[in-house]
Amino acid sequence: MLSRRRLLSGAFATTAALALAACGGGSDSDSNPSDASGASTGSSAAEVSFPITVKHALGTATIEAKPERVATVQWANHEVPLALGIVPVGMAAANFGDADGDGLLPWVKDKLDQLGAQTPVLFDETDGIDFEAVADTNPDVILAPYSGLTQEDYDTLSEIAPTIAYPNGPWETNWRDMIKLSSQALGQAAQGDALISTIEGQMKTAAAKYPQLNGKKTMFLTHVDTTDLSKVSFYTDKDTRAQFFTDLGMGTPDSIAKASAATEEFAQEVSAETVDTFNDVELIVTYGDDKLLKSLKSDPILSKMPAVASGAIVALDGSSEVGTAANPTPLAISYVLDDYTKLLADAADKVS
Repeated sequence: MLSRRRLLSGAFATTAALALAACGGGSDSDSNPSDASGASTGSSAAEVSFPITVKHALGTATIEAKPERVATVQWANHEVPLALGIVPVGMAAANFGDADGDGLLPWVKDKLDQLGAQTPVLFDETDGIDFEAVADTNPDVILAPYSGLTQEDYDTLSEIAPTIAYPNGPWETNWRDMIKLSSQALGQAAQGDALISTIEGQMKTAAAKYPQLNGKKTMFLTHVDTTDLSKVSFYTDKDTRAQFFTDLGMGTPDSIAKASAATEEFAQEVSAETVDTFNDVELIVTYGDDKLLKSLKSDPILSKMPAVASGAIVALDGSSEVGTAANPTPLAISYVLDDYTKLLADAADKVS
């Protein structure tokens, strides 16, 4: 049974506490935030002046005054304000990895409990964004830097409140840029920088426990269909799952880097007949179970991949805590970090 990592490491709790005064329309005269080492960043909320303008891929948002009512849509965008001590008035209900069906992933529930907050309004996005529900929360700003918003979605949301979309492409925003864009819009850029430093420190500490991870060339296969192994689907280096590996000091195979350079997509699919392209992959992470591992090993083509031959594979239950958080988000990283690095290290030990 995987242990449930709490987010309350000393450094992280310090960062969150320093930003807590922003919750519920707190004073702008908060003391200076600190980075992971406890050193002052030299900037305070009192120094932030509005209006603030944030440019992104779908337009430009101008926030005229400090937001008191923050709404978020789509996956995990509520995690940044929560990490900074701000409870959204509304956010998307979890539609994946929600084991108990309460609409909250465990790290989000823990953070709400830590803040002593009630569950915000949860938007049901099963059939897309519920614009009416978002409007009903009367937000001052809408955060969606990690999302798949269309231009039409963005235009509709912008009629409700200034909206922050992704900086480059849909579903490509890494956790650092999630924090940077959202904290900027909230007038807490310095606190956002401190939060990034804290998480980076936690990742560095976790990875240092397993020197066998250093530089390991790792590939993340997308969901594998065991009934049809004629195709190999994988995440490119534009996807946050693959970027998690480099955050932990692991390496990107040249084959993945080359394939990624030829596309703007976060995933690609190639014929299994070209699997020798991936001879430089030492370790594979994917979603699956023992049945998947047996299928890969028994397949006459895919079994030739070095990582498959050596058994250097991490098979994640996609609905588990670690499986969900393999797509790293600001609160999820710390929650699963120890468990995930241990799984990766166990697989790295099998690299021949």
